[in-house]
Amino acid sequence: MHAIIAQRVDALRRWLEEQALDALIIPHEDEFLGEYIPEHNERLHWATGFTGSAGAAVIARDKAAMFVDGRYTVQVRKQVPGDIFEYRHLIEEPALQWLQDNLPQGSKVAVDPRLHSANWLASAEKLVEGKLDLVCVDTNPVDTAWHDRPAPLLTNARLMGTNIVGQNSEDKRREIGTAIAKSGADAALLSQLDSICWLLNIRGGDVSRLPVVLASAIVNAKGEVTLFIDPARLPEGFSAHVGEGVSVQAPEALESALAALSGQSVLVDPQTSNAWASQVLNQNGAIIVHAADPCMLPKAAKNAVEVAGMKASHVRDGVAVSRFLAWLDKEVAAGNLPNEAELSNKLYSFRELDKTLADLSFDTISAAGGNAAMCHYNHLNQADPGELELNNVYLVDSGGQYPDGTTDITRTVAIGECSDEVKQAFTLVLKGHISLATARFPKGTAGSQLDALARQHLWANGFDYDHGTGHGVGHFLSVHEGPQRIAKAPSTVALLPGMVLSNEPGYYRADAFGIRIENLELVVEVPTQGDMTVLGFESLTRAPIDRRLVDVSLLTDNEIAWWNDYHQKVWQDVSPALGGEDLAWLEQATAALSR
Repeated sequence: MHAIIAQRVDALRRWLEEQALDALIIPHEDEFLGEYIPEHNERLHWATGFTGSAGAAVIARDKAAMFVDGRYTVQVRKQVPGDIFEYRHLIEEPALQWLQDNLPQGSKVAVDPRLHSANWLASAEKLVEGKLDLVCVDTNPVDTAWHDRPAPLLTNARLMGTNIVGQNSEDKRREIGTAIAKSGADAALLSQLDSICWLLNIRGGDVSRLPVVLASAIVNAKGEVTLFIDPARLPEGFSAHVGEGVSVQAPEALESALAALSGQSVLVDPQTSNAWASQVLNQNGAIIVHAADPCMLPKAAKNAVEVAGMKASHVRDGVAVSRFLAWLDKEVAAGNLPNEAELSNKLYSFRELDKTLADLSFDTISAAGGNAAMCHYNHLNQADPGELELNNVYLVDSGGQYPDGTTDITRTVAIGECSDEVKQAFTLVLKGHISLATARFPKGTAGSQLDALARQHLWANGFDYDHGTGHGVGHFLSVHEGPQRIAKAPSTVALLPGMVLSNEPGYYRADAFGIRIENLELVVEVPTQGDMTVLGFESLTRAPIDRRLVDVSLLTDNEIAWWNDYHQKVWQDVSPALGGEDLAWLEQATAALSR
């Protein structure tokens, strides 16, 4: 692989020389700027060998650098050749800073405006003003040099009935049109794939793990939509399904449609829409109104039908996870220690027993022993999958895409007898998980105001984790859905009833072990004796947490009560689907915890 990467970097350097440019920025994103991108758009992987979901590379004429965040510091060293690329921290030493430090003043840096947000390009130009010259290129050199580039996987759209999504497209579009008018715009550009699919009640399979179709859309203040997609991909009945006011044009027509908005006010989300679209609008005299994607909040706050679907899909998913955990305990008891790939495949086979499963919601993180210390570890990127280690933990983070909901669950499992040190760390993580799960907060509270609840017990002992505590989750859409999140970074997005977020504190000790406990939580209104409505969380996930890793002496009576209440719900909801040894296993796994 090393020789291949060297050849590819050389080809890009030749292009720089031909174009009289000094460096090229290669982000992970494609033109839709989503976290999950289809194989044919994995340009960063092609140029560097890196398979993570966030990162960037810079290739200059005589040096190069790879930028990743804390999740990928170990992985990047295994995948990206260190004699070609320097390793840098994406946040602490961003690419633009590295370019300024390493290139002479006035150097020309190539940027593909389709692969960067409008926000990023505007702030980048300000940041390097007078030092570097950012040159927007029409043709991406990776696309030219990538001779065996896979063809796009383009699937037919799947129509989602109101019995599953709860609201028809016409009503959704009317509401979004009103929101666009309120923002003072005549139309909005929708570039987020999950927003478009949510608005039109369609799904697809164009992107692995993300049930969407690759498309763009323009919606006007009357709620009329132009969808840019090959019409052959839309099934019979599409027009009746979406209702009046939806027209379809080929993807290539987007540029002329944007140009035709000359003189109109167009809402563009500068964080999620690419810089190229803004350039086309500007060049053609449209007035850009910067505002958040108008579908984001309504999509995030699930309606009653979506909530019911999320609950149902989590019970079925919990059945699969419980069967897997029962099987795993039996294997270890028999002296078998399967490797990470076998474990991941086995878990998938249990999920597949549910015929409604559409896909996994992300690549399963199946991590044994020290590998679990890499929080976004992927055994598929290793030369050999790791084997379970006796007297250590196994961490499995996985999820499913079902027509009625999206799941995401992490369980840390004891393999043999774990040390007191591991049990203490696990219990501190558990205490944080329970603190967040039982939080009560007034309307208007943002996730960043709750983040410390999950970390407080770790902090008190001098520990922490280098990732957010919770991300939003879509309804048969993205497992990482915005704008809601729970993290240290400040946020102004208030949590709303119907939003779904993960609750996933962890602790990672390099090369030794990793711990994470993740359930999905639904934001609900909680009745109180007080004079205001407060919000809280209701756990959706239904699978046991490993009692063998709990140091009960560190738990309060209230925490034990939470544990017992949660496991009672798991038993109640999952046991009807199990029998025989699986049922016996679940009974002991959900039995009450006591001092």
